[in-house]
Formats: sequence, C-alpha cells, structure tokens
Amino acid sequence: MEGVITCFHTKCVSLPIRSFPLSRVSSLPRWRNNKLISSSRSVHLRSLCVSSSDTLVASGSPKEDERQSKVSSKKEGDDSEDLKFWMDKNGLPPCKVILKERPAHDQKHKPIHYVAASEDLQKGDVAFSVPDSLVVTLERVLGNETIAELLTTNKLSELACLALYLMYEKKQGKKSVWYPYIRELDRQRGRGQLDAESPLLWSEAELDYLTGSPTKAEVLERAEGIKREYNELDTVWFMAGSLFQQYPFDIPTEAFSFEIFKQAFVAIQSCVVHLQNVGLARRFALVPLGPPLLAYCSNCKAMLTAVDGAVELVVDRPYKAGDPIVVWCGPQPNAKLLLNYGFVDEDNPYDRVIVEAALNTEDPQYQDKRMVAQRNGKLSQQVFQVRVGKEREAVQDMLPYLRLGYMSDPSEMQSVISSQGPVCPVGRG
Repeated sequence: MEGVITCFHTKCVSLPIRSFPLSRVSSLPRWRNNKLISSSRSVHLRSLCVSSSDTLVASGSPKEDERQSKVSSKKEGDDSEDLKFWMDKNGLPPCKVILKERPAHDQKHKPIHYVAASEDLQKGDVAFSVPDSLVVTLERVLGNETIAELLTTNKLSELACLALYLMYEKKQGKKSVWYPYIRELDRQRGRGQLDAESPLLWSEAELDYLTGSPTKAEVLERAEGIKREYNELDTVWFMAGSLFQQYPFDIPTEAFSFEIFKQAFVAIQSCVVHLQNVGLARRFALVPLGPPLLAYCSNCKAMLTAVDGAVELVVDRPYKAGDPIVVWCGPQPNAKLLLNYGFVDEDNPYDRVIVEAALNTEDPQYQDKRMVAQRNGKLSQQVFQVRVGKEREAVQDMLPYLRLGYMSDPSEMQSVISSQGPVCPVGRG
C-alpha cells in the first residue's frame, strides 16, 4: 500500500515526572504526581531542591542558611504567625481561614505553610478578603509612572517587573513593608503546595528526563525568554526612576546575577494571580493569602476575584475546619502546569494530546481526498486533540481521516466521493 500520510506525530503534553510520597500531600487526595496519561518512560525520583539560595535573593551557603534559620526561628517564632499578624495589623478584615503547616518532602526544607479553613465552610462563603493595600500589583509598584510604554516594548513582562521590585525590597530587610510576605515567599521557594519546582530550575541532567518531549523545548525557550528580560532590567530602572530612586543599590544587572533573577522570576510565576475585569496595571497580582499558600486545582472553579478595594476568595465547595483551601489554576494542560508550577494533575480535565496529520500532496488522489476532507469539515493538514475522558470520541474523529489518507484503491475512492455519509465510517468492530 502506498504511504500517503506525510505528517503524523503526537505532541504529548502529559509528561513523565518524578513521583513522591503522597503522604506529604495526604490532605489533597485527588492530586497525584506518580503517573501520567501519556507517559511512556519510567523516571527516577529527583531532588526537588536545586539551589541553596533563597528564592528572591541568595543569602549564602547552605550551612550559613541553616545557621541563620535556627537563629531566626529562636528569635522570631513561627513565620506563619508573623505573616498573619502582619496582615491583621495592616487591615486584613476578619476571615475564615488560618495558616497551617505540613512537612516538606525534603527534610532540609522548612515545613510548607498552607491556607486552611478555620471553621466549616459552605459553597459560596467568602473565605477571605485581602484589601488592595496588601496586594502587590504594577499599579502599586510603579505609582504614578506610566506603565504602557514599559509594557509595550515587548521586552519586559509584568512578572519581571514584580520580581525586580521584590528583589530590591528584600535587600532592605526588615525595613521593607513587605518583609513578612517576602520571607514567606522565600520559605516556600517557589515550590507550591506539592513541594515541586518548575523545570525552569532543574539542572541539565534533570532536564534530560524530558528528552523526546516537546516540553523540554518549551522549558529551554522560556528560560531564554527570562534571560532576555534580565538583559532589559536596567530599562525598568531608568524608565521608572521614581520607583527605584529610594533604593541605595546598584542598577539591576549589577545588583543581581541572572541565576538570582531567574529564581525570583520563577517564584513570582508560581504564585502570581491573574485577575479578571481589571485594568492593565492590576491584572497580575501577588496576594499574601493566595498562592503559594493556596493549593492549585484543575477541577475546581474558585478564583481570586477583584472586588471593590480588595481581592476575595469565594469557595466553590464545602470545607471542614482544618481542610486546605484550593483554587482554580485556569484551563491549563499538564505541560503548562509542569512548566509554571512544577506539577501535573492526573485528573486535569484540560489535559490533552495533540495529534497532527496531513494528506500527502504527492498522492495521485490528493485533490479528491482534499475535497472529501473539506466536505466533512477537515483540512488537508488537520489537528486533533485527545482530551482526558474523551479519548473514544477523539479516536472516532481521527480514524476516518486516517483511513482516507491511507486509501489507495481508486474504486474505493470513487465510492467515498459519491457517498453522502461520513468519510470512511468506523465500524463497531
């Protein structure tokens, strides 16, 4: 039989990733990280910590970090209590959540803090409402500066600006108004509730686990994009003079190495909230009770929402007191979840495998096949999406097209052309 399919490959967006003990996330039973829909390779457990430096700014060697951690814990008490106290003192209204902690997968790390219900909640309850004064947005960061020119340069993203702002704020230490929040971000190290890092922070050896997957190219491309933004950071310094004149530090590329900026960028990427129906300067926000203290979930609809003077969370399901609160991460396939947050969700309804197929333009019957395909709503180069839970429907949609492509008998082709039904219908057998 003459081969007439010239392009037929899959882009698997559910990818192999190291598993880790579910006991670490036992309160999130539907989040599983140990197997994937399209996984075809077994992968070894990897260490989830690839840097000994703090998330926003490196503070020294691992031993020095450990020593400082012990001193800090003795002098300052629990970080979560400090964060909540800071928010209460600065205008947080009474809410229905508390901060709790669970052990980290890597025992070298501090326990992971998370937002939990302080009382039984019903669907539709407002869990918390964080006033705008405690929310970090470009509107707040840049003040009276015009951000349009900055953002339309196509060189710097909102995430880069927010990361740079918090990096300079961290250099001020306890003098910074954001000190308790920055310390919490450092504690989480961009790991989120599943104690996993984005592959943007993986070593080259760890990235080899993704060899053969299109996600590896996406990771490298995103890393290059972060590098380009780093090279443009000094632009922010000069364009937003009123913002940075308060900092007695060097310009960005002299004050921070690329590796430090990348860690900060990835940390901000993992917890930034995309607000809807707000102005350009407020669409990306850092909310102290939001991620990474909230767990992301693909199959819930609870979203952090901008209301008059605040950002609030209305729960989409009932919770018992002590249950961790989850929030929707948007309609992202597992490849995007892995890239942005370092985890995948086996129950992700937005996960998919993309299959591309094309009719052979050198096939003598190409024009007839193209006509039949168009008559049935298909193109000569067709993309099919196989979604979780709808695999059967996707296969039934693909097979007639593939049979058409492989058809070589002219009499069979004429039968298909004269038929008014589906292209090469699939039998029940």
